[in-house]
Amino acid sequence: MNVLIVYAHPEPRSFGKALLDRSVSTLVSCGHRVEVSDLYAMGFDPVASGDDFTERRFPDALQYDREQKQSSQRNTFAHDIQAEIDKLLACDLLILQFPLWWFSVPAIMKGWIDRVFVNGTVYGAGGMRFDNGGLQGRKAMLAFTTGCFPDMMEPDGLLGQRDVILWHLQHGTFGYSGLQVLQPFVGFSIQYTDEAQRHAYLDAYEGRLRGIEQEEVMPSHLLTDFGPDWRLKSHVAPRTAGHRRAQPGN
Repeated sequence: MNVLIVYAHPEPRSFGKALLDRSVSTLVSCGHRVEVSDLYAMGFDPVASGDDFTERRFPDALQYDREQKQSSQRNTFAHDIQAEIDKLLACDLLILQFPLWWFSVPAIMKGWIDRVFVNGTVYGAGGMRFDNGGLQGRKAMLAFTTGCFPDMMEPDGLLGQRDVILWHLQHGTFGYSGLQVLQPFVGFSIQYTDEAQRHAYLDAYEGRLRGIEQEEVMPSHLLTDFGPDWRLKSHVAPRTAGHRRAQPGN
């Protein structure tokens, strides 16, 4: 299995780096091929701009997604983007690893998504989305650390249900592009844990990764579950964190 780990943490001595190192050594020992994009170490530019294309369809006003579509057809992405696209298309499993900041990924990782999950390759015309997305046949998962405690991410917790918090990533990024989503790995309240707990997290992550090929993917909906009104068909029960049956009148 080819694994791409996209890693974003500004501190090379962080617990996140320890998680990354453990994941690489574990996956390699299991016979997998691992590629790492360490975004801070690479100095990856997160800012989308006209310089992302070696030729422009609309030189007078940047229409970023339409330029992506043309570059997908003509192979005219800037080198740093094309290199990451090549890694993405070569992987069987994508892992995004990061510290959870403001319910999301660090800006440098958001920029990686914006610049690399490109129109015309990852999603686009002809209904290329969800189970027909450009990355179909691959799997993905989130692996992140956070300062909050586990009970804070329960359905009745202060922050709300974990998979609702992660909806924009697991459904809106992974799912939309055709990736099948695995349960996330979470290292909770890292700055409040002792060394024993941090070692326990490392061992738990290793255990997950050793059995990752056998894991069931999270529930999702097919495009055919929705009608021409873009709503779930009446006979289809909601089965994800972000779908529910609308109340009468809504």
